[in-house]
Amino acid sequence: MRLLSLRVRRSRSRQSTLTIWNHLPLYGLPRSFAPRNDIQNSATSNMPPPDTFNTDRLFARRPRREDAPAAFAAYASDPEVTRFLTWKPYTEVDPLAEYLAMQSQRWVQQQPVCLYLLCLANTDSPIGAISLHFSPNNVMFGYVLGKKHWGQGLMTEALRYLVDWSLAQPEIFRAWAACDVDNPASARVMVKAGMTREGVFRRYHIAPNISPEPRDCIVCAKVR
Repeated sequence: MRLLSLRVRRSRSRQSTLTIWNHLPLYGLPRSFAPRNDIQNSATSNMPPPDTFNTDRLFARRPRREDAPAAFAAYASDPEVTRFLTWKPYTEVDPLAEYLAMQSQRWVQQQPVCLYLLCLANTDSPIGAISLHFSPNNVMFGYVLGKKHWGQGLMTEALRYLVDWSLAQPEIFRAWAACDVDNPASARVMVKAGMTREGVFRRYHIAPNISPEPRDCIVCAKVR
């Protein structure tokens, strides 16, 4: 799940997209995905995402406040991991704990943003995260993965599972994600997960770790 710079090494993919989760103040969410009742009713009422899911090598579950120290150590405090994201790396655990508690509550309230923490199979310690942002007829994904686990195809597994789940829902016709133009490795994750590169959103997101100006993004999607 990183939107990274041209110094990306091809041997290790920067696995993060630009628009990860609704962050207050952690993760940036596009304005079009602000929670609204009409979005909630049209996109999440028929079949909510599963509480957990498994891939060959991953276990995904809802976040908990007490996950903050492990998430902080695995990815949320790493400047390289967060370089192309819409939020700066955490410097303290407590704000991250508050954010995870808020995201846990979103599940209870059935809001149109669902965040999973990703753990290696048969473990319970987060190494990354992936989110779904629902709006009428489509779902957008964001993801982030600890540097230690880059280049192993792990995020492709998680993203492919959720893309397939999303497009199996009768009300969802488009599953998509976007990443910084200087992070083509993240776009490759999307393509490997079954998406097709559609083009570039010009001046779409701000990566505060790089510049205060909006940056271009690669857009990938799978439709039915």
